[in-house]
Amino acid sequence: DMRQWTNVVNNFTENREEVTFSFRLTDHNIYSRLTLSPTGLLQRSTWTPIREEWNIFWVSSNDECDMYVRCSTYSYCDMNTSPMCNCIKGFGPRRPEDVGLGDISGVCVRKKQLNCGGDGFFKLKKVKLPETTAAIVDRKIGLKDCEKRCLSYCNCTAYANTDIQNDGSGCVMWTGELADIRNYANA
Repeated sequence: DMRQWTNVVNNFTENREEVTFSFRLTDHNIYSRLTLSPTGLLQRSTWTPIREEWNIFWVSSNDECDMYVRCSTYSYCDMNTSPMCNCIKGFGPRRPEDVGLGDISGVCVRKKQLNCGGDGFFKLKKVKLPETTAAIVDRKIGLKDCEKRCLSYCNCTAYANTDIQNDGSGCVMWTGELADIRNYANA
């Protein structure tokens, strides 16, 4: 959506030091700002001098799954299911009775104790990757080496390519709880 804004030049930067988005207005008579709420809602507002207030005219969120960490850890949000929060394969609700009551906020827990060195990973397709607070990135190795490294490190909870273009490259490994996953399989 941002690419279609008039009077705006967008700039996206990604390198070893930063990942940033900025924009510059080409019409110097317009004042505009982007704000990010604690729930992950990105909004663009412009200043209306007559009313002396900010007017929100664009919001990034289309549905509840766009909210930051809408579902618990080890689960994913899917607008096409009811409830919309679903535990990842191998995990189940801590309190299964809550699911029948429509409670989708409960924590998902591992069904079987982790067997480091014996367990593997389930492949999730067409999902938004988890938030990266507890992630390690190595852009020099591919997915096969990434998997080997992750399997050899018992604290590794997931892995993926850093760049999915052209058959994928790079490695990102998660070493903590997985949160803020969204399913796009039916989108």
